[in-house]
Amino acid sequence: MVNYKMKMPSCVYGGVGSVHKLSEMVAAENAKEVLVFTDKGVRDSGVTDFALKVLDQCGVKYRVIDDLVPEPSVDDVQKVIDETQDMHCDLIIAVGGGSTMDAAKLVSMLKGSEYRVGDLVKDPSLAVKKIRTVMVPTTCGTGSEATCNAIVAVPEEKLKVGIVNDGMIPDYVILDPDLIAKLPRKIIASSGIDALAHCVECYTSNKANRFSDAFALEGARLIFGSIRRAYSDPDDSEAKANMLVGAFYGGVAITSSGTTAVHALSYPLGGTYHIAHGVSNAILLAPVMNCNLLDCADRLADICEAVEPDFPGETETRKARHLIDLIEEICRFTEIPKTLGSFGVPAEDLEFLVAAGSQVTRLLNNNRKKLSLDDIRNIYRQVL
Repeated sequence: MVNYKMKMPSCVYGGVGSVHKLSEMVAAENAKEVLVFTDKGVRDSGVTDFALKVLDQCGVKYRVIDDLVPEPSVDDVQKVIDETQDMHCDLIIAVGGGSTMDAAKLVSMLKGSEYRVGDLVKDPSLAVKKIRTVMVPTTCGTGSEATCNAIVAVPEEKLKVGIVNDGMIPDYVILDPDLIAKLPRKIIASSGIDALAHCVECYTSNKANRFSDAFALEGARLIFGSIRRAYSDPDDSEAKANMLVGAFYGGVAITSSGTTAVHALSYPLGGTYHIAHGVSNAILLAPVMNCNLLDCADRLADICEAVEPDFPGETETRKARHLIDLIEEICRFTEIPKTLGSFGVPAEDLEFLVAAGSQVTRLLNNNRKKLSLDDIRNIYRQVL
């Protein structure tokens, strides 16, 4: 009997206007000074103001850190940590996408510590949580608000790596659809399919279990059923709420199961060519699942049955192929680029990609099909 576990945020609020629950968190933590992490795009859009108005009403002091960069490197995150070392705080709040939340989680572990981000890349177990955190996602896909992971780029290795430590599980989460009401279609597409990848990968992972299956399957059902509406109709608040919850479920599934070859092969694309994480996962999702088909047809068929219970497939393989067809159709509908060439990735870099992708064994080991170098080469060749 295989043992398994799940780590989750201790308190999660959802629904329209739930950002106002921030006042209860401030009171529960007896917080007098707060650090708020966001980025300039989110702040300029006015979304950060939702949280800042609540903090104003609470009468707490706060400092806003908004110079976080997308897809940050080890040095980028360390710079932010260094800037905050002289700032006292009782609570950290992140309002933003995955990069913002990951950076905030790392600050909660590193503020006032002797070790640095680079040390955690080598040994994540060094970190001990110092400050409690609140995550307020403003996209519908990374799942960072639920995970114990933080992703950083390591330029010298031309890779992204995941720093994994249970202490980075957020203490509080707010899933407020108001905060993604004006989310650009491009971000709905990339972050939404990233969330879809989390659910599909976790359900087909070698580490899949009863806990992760429940969240991954329901997350997939919500996202498959809502992403087209959320993308095409900016006023469909129900679809966006479903996307937000589905993305959270995908993040919860990661803590108990884990992503697989899609994310593994995506890491060199972000680390070397700076392709947005969600976009690279979206490009790779169908090709990787096609490669995995014979080894996880039963699991893909389960997802198909949850997403389209009336699909008249008679075999697991037919249902699995239909699910992959649905993924490809969603990528077309949401106008995800089909190839890496559109991002300037040259065909002659194929062998570099194969070598770099094959090094991400932490995630490749989760893949049901043991991918050979030829398998990896064929996957990349399809999308170049």
